[in-house]
Amino acid sequence: MNKIAIFTSGGDSSGMNAALRSAVRTALNLGVEIYAVYEGYRGLVDGKEKIKKLTWDDVGGILQLGGTVIGTARCQRFRTRAGRLRAAHNLIENGIDALIVIGGDGSLTGADIFREDWPGLVQELVETDEIDSKTAQRYPNLHIVGLPGSIDNDMYGSDMTIGADTALHRIVEAIDAIGSTAASHQRSFVVEVMGRNCGYLAIMSALATDADWVFVPENPPAPEEWKNEMCQSLRAGREAGRRDSTVVIAEGACDSDGNPITSQEVKEAIESQLGEEARITILGHVQRGGSPSAFDRNLGTLLGHAAVEHLTETKPEDVPQLIGIRGNRVIASPLMDCVDRTQEIAKLAQAHQYDKMREMRGWSFTSVYEILHVLLQAEPDPPPKIERKLRLAVMHSGGPAPGMNTAVRAAVRWGKNQGHTMLGVHNGYPGLVDNDLNELSWMDVSGWSNWGGANLGTNRFVPQKGDFYAIARTLEEQKIEGLLVIGGEAGYDGAYEMFDRRREFPSFNIPIVCLPATIDNDRPGSELSIGADTALNSIVSVVDKIKESAVASRRCFVVETMGEHCGYLAFMSGLATGAERVYLHEDSPTLKDLQNDLDQLVTGFIGGKRLGLVIRNEDAHPIYTSDFMARLFEAEGGDLFDVRQSILGHLQQGGSPSPFDRIQATRLAVHCMDYIIEQALSPDPGSAFFGFRGGKIDFTGLEDYVRLADQTLGRPKTQWWLDLRDIAKVMAEPASHP
Repeated sequence: MNKIAIFTSGGDSSGMNAALRSAVRTALNLGVEIYAVYEGYRGLVDGKEKIKKLTWDDVGGILQLGGTVIGTARCQRFRTRAGRLRAAHNLIENGIDALIVIGGDGSLTGADIFREDWPGLVQELVETDEIDSKTAQRYPNLHIVGLPGSIDNDMYGSDMTIGADTALHRIVEAIDAIGSTAASHQRSFVVEVMGRNCGYLAIMSALATDADWVFVPENPPAPEEWKNEMCQSLRAGREAGRRDSTVVIAEGACDSDGNPITSQEVKEAIESQLGEEARITILGHVQRGGSPSAFDRNLGTLLGHAAVEHLTETKPEDVPQLIGIRGNRVIASPLMDCVDRTQEIAKLAQAHQYDKMREMRGWSFTSVYEILHVLLQAEPDPPPKIERKLRLAVMHSGGPAPGMNTAVRAAVRWGKNQGHTMLGVHNGYPGLVDNDLNELSWMDVSGWSNWGGANLGTNRFVPQKGDFYAIARTLEEQKIEGLLVIGGEAGYDGAYEMFDRRREFPSFNIPIVCLPATIDNDRPGSELSIGADTALNSIVSVVDKIKESAVASRRCFVVETMGEHCGYLAFMSGLATGAERVYLHEDSPTLKDLQNDLDQLVTGFIGGKRLGLVIRNEDAHPIYTSDFMARLFEAEGGDLFDVRQSILGHLQQGGSPSPFDRIQATRLAVHCMDYIIEQALSPDPGSAFFGFRGGKIDFTGLEDYVRLADQTLGRPKTQWWLDLRDIAKVMAEPASHP
């Protein structure tokens, strides 16, 4: 490999700039020259000023920008051999023989065709005397790597594509806003979202917003039935007390005969059968643009870094790879295998093979659709024949975390749909001590998905000594046969204490399950906790504004985040905002660290830098506080820069849950309820804590809690995100290479 070029192609998606920035800084850190190709494939063909060498500073300040700063365009000339010949000449002229392509299946297919044609194109350039044979020998192969960039999340080989999470944010924000208007007028809204042949955006936004009906390409209804079925469900919702109705429709929705289902048809069906006004909102390109979410910034950063590292290790015989993500881990898969499978799904849609289409979308997609089918109902299904009707309780514990209410809604409806009685415990463990709980109906939890806070009440109280007798008495009196605890450290500690006292209190011998809900993301058994994504986005939004203020006045900000002894929020927000330095309790700073960082800040501002950003975990160090750091930097910075500190505080715990937190809270709650019901009917019930590991929902026996948790520091003994520290260092520190 000689030099690398990077370009974006096809539709733009938020997070592409993060990938560009990451690739450039990783390449420079490795001593590799990297070029941007402006305007996608058109720039490859045009060459000259469209292919530009990039420096470290060229990609500064772009993390928070939507779209792609190097442009994207479709190019018919590249589809011809003559166009690809020009592109090959332009790359060789700049000494480039490796490409990073950020785009969808069409863009990645074009890159692979270019790679296959490369030897012949080089030979033709020799034969036409445009290059000499010695030059040709230096460029025998074109190396390519693909990054999935698409809001549709329709690329095989990656759980998420760059831009999909941001698009979900736009959709969910819009539907939340529409919902207040719809409820005010008792009106129905039909919301059309993008996605081509992929229903990901439609189904996930419907799940996240309490939508009442959804149409997706993967599960088309019968042509003669869908209007009646939809209207019957919407009518039942009105009769149950809903003031609004929301129907989400994917742009590629159709019936089982392949006939398109349009927003206008849905509107007309509602108005004719229900006799009420309906409005259409086609969100369009608002879904594609805007500042990227924290997830997309970090996804782009991880994938861009991995792409460059992969290219530097590529051998001529290696198959081109697509760099994607599975769970929280970067993975590489054969590029054209991923493209072929992606295109196969589109062909299945055209052939009306919808069962196979759903199968290829994967287990996660199909399971979400099954969950959604239950939750969007106006009332539970007719009571099924069950072994025994159970009395199951759900409660919050610990600090408030966005998504707690979402989890309660899903748990209550899932349990009631299986014929069981669901009880809500108020105010955490004190509610169990005081017998403060009540039965929850289907509509009691209506609309809870987008509410922040904890409607049942929560606190950090952990039962002590005599409290357990009172809790046991409540469980006996209420005949509770299973308990779901949604919360953080206090919730887990209390659940374990109850589990450990089963011999002393027989009523504790029920399934007790913990669902991780804490903004700190500090629960063992799960790589992600409900609420952390919302908190991360809140931090990133504020820091973006802080950076704008700092740039205007040559200023350094010391920003303090929550997290106690867990540095997840500080670290991931630092990665997403481009902070120069992040201070964590896990890497507690020394005075020497502060001096080195101060020296770098001074050097940067002397060189024309206008912004300094330091993020500090609230418990990073007991002596070197945020105030101490701000005063130190202010004193040593002199006239070069001002220093301000910003302690973000409880804004990190508030606000409406992000789409990610709503979706994952729902999925986790359903799995927790299935486990509780299964164990409650078992002669020897187990207890567990659930979570996300390796991209899947998994559970760990509650007996392992003390083994996996550092109870002194209130965090897991191992934390996956600490493996990303080297990447953060590369992004923050300019390369020393010339």
